[in-house]
Amino acid sequence: MLLAPHIAYLGVDTGGTFTDFVLFHQHQVRCHKCPSTPEHPEQAILNGIKELGLSGLIAAGQLMVVHGSTVATNAALEGKGVRTVFISNRGFGDMLTIGRQTRSNLYDLRPPAKVVPVAPDLCLETGGRIGADRRVIEALTEADIAALKRQVQTLKPEAVAINLLFSFIDDRFEKAIAAAMPKGVFVSRSSEVLPEYKEYERGMATWLNAWLGPKVADYLGRLQAALKTTPLSVMQSSGGTTDAANASQRAVNLLLSGPAGGLAAVKHLGDSLQRPRLMSFDMGGTSSDVALINGDIKLTNEGSIGPYPVAVPMVDMHTIGAGGGSLAYIDEGGMLRVGPESAGADPGPACYNKGGLKPTVTDANVVLGRLPASAKLGGSMPLNIDAARRAVGALATQLQLSIEDAAAGILAIADEHMIRALRVISVQRGHDPGEFSLCCFGGAGGLHVCALADALGCPEIIVPNYGGVFSALGMLLAPKERQLSRTINTALASISSDVLVQHFHNLAVTGQTQLHGEGVQDAEITEHPSVDLCYQGQSYTLNLPWQNSVADLEAAFHHAHEQRYGHRLELPVQLINVRQALRAATAMPDLPSLPPRAPSQAEELCPVFIADDFYATPRYLRDELASEQFITGPALISESVATTWLAEGWQAKVDTQGHLLIRRLKRGMTASS
Repeated sequence: MLLAPHIAYLGVDTGGTFTDFVLFHQHQVRCHKCPSTPEHPEQAILNGIKELGLSGLIAAGQLMVVHGSTVATNAALEGKGVRTVFISNRGFGDMLTIGRQTRSNLYDLRPPAKVVPVAPDLCLETGGRIGADRRVIEALTEADIAALKRQVQTLKPEAVAINLLFSFIDDRFEKAIAAAMPKGVFVSRSSEVLPEYKEYERGMATWLNAWLGPKVADYLGRLQAALKTTPLSVMQSSGGTTDAANASQRAVNLLLSGPAGGLAAVKHLGDSLQRPRLMSFDMGGTSSDVALINGDIKLTNEGSIGPYPVAVPMVDMHTIGAGGGSLAYIDEGGMLRVGPESAGADPGPACYNKGGLKPTVTDANVVLGRLPASAKLGGSMPLNIDAARRAVGALATQLQLSIEDAAAGILAIADEHMIRALRVISVQRGHDPGEFSLCCFGGAGGLHVCALADALGCPEIIVPNYGGVFSALGMLLAPKERQLSRTINTALASISSDVLVQHFHNLAVTGQTQLHGEGVQDAEITEHPSVDLCYQGQSYTLNLPWQNSVADLEAAFHHAHEQRYGHRLELPVQLINVRQALRAATAMPDLPSLPPRAPSQAEELCPVFIADDFYATPRYLRDELASEQFITGPALISESVATTWLAEGWQAKVDTQGHLLIRRLKRGMTASS
């Protein structure tokens, strides 16, 4: 969609510690951070809007907001969904409890008891069973409907999840049950949430959508009411946006809402710099997210949130509990540990001077001088260095180390957590990190990126401009999107190309209708059809884009299977799912180039602990750097929302749009090489 010149566009990413803002207005970009308000997330957004002085634009109807929400994620991780009834066919009420009967740790002989998603008394069974051959095995009677209505009225749930067998083939019974539910109850149907085979995964997605739906709908309702008539879009887990009305009914599609915004920005960055192979590293206050882009953002339908599988499309990302606010402590065996528990936004790290007493990764960076005394987090929060030293000092005393050595140990452990995560999405999937640039963003990422690149052998680091608020920027760069799918489950050889194209068209019509409601025109929509294929008898599929004919599709599958697994089989190919992604790109203009100016000098010399002592280290202000300027480490590069630690042996070059392109110095190179 084209951006209107008189409209201001605001990207908002709500994190565990900070809420980030990127404002694009009249070809200018403004960045802002304010502390998150976890109990009422919308309050931080309203605080930021006030601090940015946007109230007048709201009153004039000249602001549009795109938001990455953590409400669904946090509620799922904390187990704080609403009271939800789960309805399935007779004999299948406990399908979510039984699951796949797998163990997360295969050789653990005493595995902990799994979380039961739905209490037995909230699992209801009824008729309305369809067979795989489309026949009605058991009808849904009026008596069944009446019984369900009585049970639901007695249980008084806030939400109902309906998951009948083979409802993706025939959804009439699910629709009948939904129509009979009491008014005011949030109803989620599996045939609408995820019309695909695998009743357990479909049921989990439907239950999650119902369990989290009222929380998300209530939150978005409050935020929209506060924004009055301001249009509000929400980032989905798949990397595209949807309007708030649709998002309020699709909570399960928002579980990676914020991180997906970061990947949208990384993809845009890779395209603009002609770097198609990127590993992204997003380190915030509470967690770190890593992903790999090899030409395009990879989606998965095998994701999870906490203990729950999530089969709706989401960006293929690996998340760990290691962020700037991760707490350092000594375990029962006397070993130093870092994370996953976080100090959060309140009280936050000790250096925030808000009452935090326990040492964190941020405090360790303060102690070592990588966050200098003159730095202000979020552009306005001063650092209390004495409080950071006291917090780390208490840990150092227990470890019988100096404060600086204890701080270095905290960072080394945090770095190792992140290195392992990056290896999961690269080495463990057959990719050589040496063939990828490491793109680092997030408020804390720049402080650790050189150590990670060293360990992984990455030849280049990219610290993008606006990297401290990159996910919020990604909200503005992401397309409006709908992801649609349907299970076909037939031999590929038994279906014609024309019939398959008709399936794609049917899905496209549904998505186009939804996008029309957001003001998107047909000419702006691009279609991205794909299919899930496997050999007959296999349980797992490969997703391939449509290849113009069934014959080409089969050949592409054999090649893809051989590339992934090292062999191909002489077996028939099975078509499982058809998928259609509809996107309407936002015509975001290029970010402003740096104005012509002379290379800037260091703002000051700061004491930074390197190896064994403090050394005077130059600190540069990123906003004053010139295009084509070179900086050689060790150095600090500070901006209002992030700091980059340029370690010894690395050199940064500033490109025309202010991105830092960092490469390891070769022997004999100088600062102007």
